[in-house]
Amino acid sequence: MHHWRRDVVELAALFTAVAAADAVANLVGHGPDGPALLVISALVLAATAGFHVWWARRPGHAPPVTDTDTGARQAGPGADTSETEDLGSTLWRLRTTVRDEPGSLAALCAALAGHRVDILSLQTHPLAAGTVDEFLLRSPGALIAGEITRAVALAGGTDTWIERADAHDLVDAPTRVLGLATRTALDAAELPLALRQLLGRCTIRSLPAHPVGGARSPGTVPVEGALEDTVMRLRAPEGGVITVERPYLPFTPTEFARARALVELDTRLGPRVPRGQDVIALPAGNAITVRRADTDDLAAAKAMHERCSARTLGLRYHGPVKDADRYLNHLLSPRFGRTLAVQSASGRIVGLGHLLWDGDETEVALLVEDGWQRRGIGGELLSRLVGMAVEAGCESVYAVTQASNTGMVAAMRGLGLPLDYQIEEGTLVITARLDAVPGDAVSAAGWLSRAGESGNAEAP
Repeated sequence: MHHWRRDVVELAALFTAVAAADAVANLVGHGPDGPALLVISALVLAATAGFHVWWARRPGHAPPVTDTDTGARQAGPGADTSETEDLGSTLWRLRTTVRDEPGSLAALCAALAGHRVDILSLQTHPLAAGTVDEFLLRSPGALIAGEITRAVALAGGTDTWIERADAHDLVDAPTRVLGLATRTALDAAELPLALRQLLGRCTIRSLPAHPVGGARSPGTVPVEGALEDTVMRLRAPEGGVITVERPYLPFTPTEFARARALVELDTRLGPRVPRGQDVIALPAGNAITVRRADTDDLAAAKAMHERCSARTLGLRYHGPVKDADRYLNHLLSPRFGRTLAVQSASGRIVGLGHLLWDGDETEVALLVEDGWQRRGIGGELLSRLVGMAVEAGCESVYAVTQASNTGMVAAMRGLGLPLDYQIEEGTLVITARLDAVPGDAVSAAGWLSRAGESGNAEAP
């Protein structure tokens, strides 16, 4: 419609110009003062052009830069204008599907180049009826996501998805995959985090082969796994099921093969956790040792349960005290999170702290033996667990407790992070947002030491 109107206007302008030229030619050719009039008109035009050049070069009178010149577009009501305020460059991750035929990728690259978008990396995921192209792009800061996706659509791209990227995405794909494999090889608890970084924003759930509490078994999965559009199911190392779901973007066979290879590596290496430990002097003068724990500590953890009061176990597990031991094997497994154990000088476990992967959320939980409470152990454990969550890229952590558990509430407040409180069926859920943790300016280790010093309130 706009092209048709423009053609009509241009045609009318052409006819008007021809008529004006004919009138001037008749006046010059047949009038008595025709030559003089022609010379005077030329001088006036030259003077006007010179004045325009002089005026345009004066300071403060340069032609304004419009949205069309920069490629930006006016945001509508309620739209996020932060992308148009930064006139530098912006990193994007973009994925689109193109036809599997010669020239389709070239057309896509030409469309991006037309908007001054630089392609930093490209991965291709072959499909049966097309190819999924995944780009890392650098665009002018004033170019918004909608303009990029519109250009991609005009070039033949379909099912396009785009999100902001950061400097960590500049690492090429083979290097990134090798780094994730190394992390997984060193620590079995890294598998869910490695899968999330490999596949992008997704929800990962690990279901044991024999769920606690008589829950229904997750069923069996073929050894090679199963891929169903936006859901992949993989055989867990202990026989359970690892479910990965990404509703907004279907998985490709290439992504499925990479995830399956990472799980197979984890299965072949077996259960493992780093064996480092820290000796810490408590304010009361006692020395404790903090280290990673796993299912090898099951007997010692059960012995600690026997020394805890019914109230302490009830505040921790929110259910019948007699069922507390049934959860330990699951909690201590590195497949479902990370566990820190606190040992006394005699070698007994007197405290446990859990960082549990709960789908796309992360839970923290603490248990400290009655005789060791109110000594700063809870704050020390919690600060270290939160530091692990920060290193894992978690956006928040939450703790499920009761309003009467003043120690846990005080420990969460001692972190110095923004907290959200929510009551659910008589249970208090406290969520700490980790975006307030210092980033480039302060290292995670330095922040951890300060958080441990401030978190001297004990959580039973």
